[in-house]
Amino acid sequence: MDFREKTVLVTGASRGIGAAIAKAFAAEGAMVVVNYLRNADAAERVAEDCRALGGDGWAVQADVTDEGAVRAMVERVGEEVGPLDAVVNNAFRPYAFDPDKRTLFWDAAWADYQGQVDGALRGTFNVCQAVLPLMRRRARGSIVNMTTDLVARPTVPYHDYATAKSALVGFSRNLATELGPLGIRVNCVAPGLVYPTDASRTTKEGVKDMIIAQTPLRRIATPDDVTGPVLFLASDWSRFMTGQTLYVDGGLVMG
Repeated sequence: MDFREKTVLVTGASRGIGAAIAKAFAAEGAMVVVNYLRNADAAERVAEDCRALGGDGWAVQADVTDEGAVRAMVERVGEEVGPLDAVVNNAFRPYAFDPDKRTLFWDAAWADYQGQVDGALRGTFNVCQAVLPLMRRRARGSIVNMTTDLVARPTVPYHDYATAKSALVGFSRNLATELGPLGIRVNCVAPGLVYPTDASRTTKEGVKDMIIAQTPLRRIATPDDVTGPVLFLASDWSRFMTGQTLYVDGGLVMG
C-alpha cells in the first residue's frame, strides 16, 4: 500500500498497538501524527522511528476525552500539515486484562462503565467531530475505530470495557451511514488478546493457553498482526467498504 503524500492521525500511538500502527503507516510513506496523552519521550521515539522507516512523524499531545484539546490538535494538523487522509482512533482508557482481578458484575459501579465509555466512545466522538471539516473539504477520508472481539465473543466477561466497545461499534455504523454520501468511510478493527502490550502484560499464561487452544491459528496476536487490517481499511484498497468490523483474532470469532 502506498501512503506517500498522505497524512494519518493515530491516537494513543506512543506505545503498544498504536505505536505499531503508526510505524506501519510510516513504512508505507505516510506522514503520521503520533498522538499521546502523557509520555512525550515515548511518543517522540515513535515519531523518530516513523522518520527512520521512510515516512514522517510528528508527536502531538492531546487528551482525546477533552473536546477543546482535540480541536486544538486538529487545528494544528490542518495549519502545519494540511489535509488529513485517515484517522485511527486507538486511544482508550487504561485497562488490565486480568481475569482474576476483573470486577464482577455484582461488584461493579456505574462509574466503571462511564469511565470506559468516556475513553472508548467520548474520545472517538471528539476526534471524529474535529476531523470532519478537514475530510469534508476534500469529500474523502477514512476513519478506523479500534474495538475488540469481546463484543462478539466475551471469552472473559470484562463487562465495562466490552460494553463501551460495543457502543463504539454502533457509533461507527451510524457514522458510516451518515458520512458515506460525503465520501468518508468508517470501519472498525476488532483484535482479540494482543501480547505484549501494557494492557495484556498481567494476563496469566493459563488464560493465554486457553485462548490459543480455541483459536484456529493457534497463537495470540502481536501488535504487528493488527497493522495490516488497519492499513487496508485506511487505504483505497478498501474504497468500497464502510460500516464493517474486521476481526483480527486468528479465527476465534468468525462472522
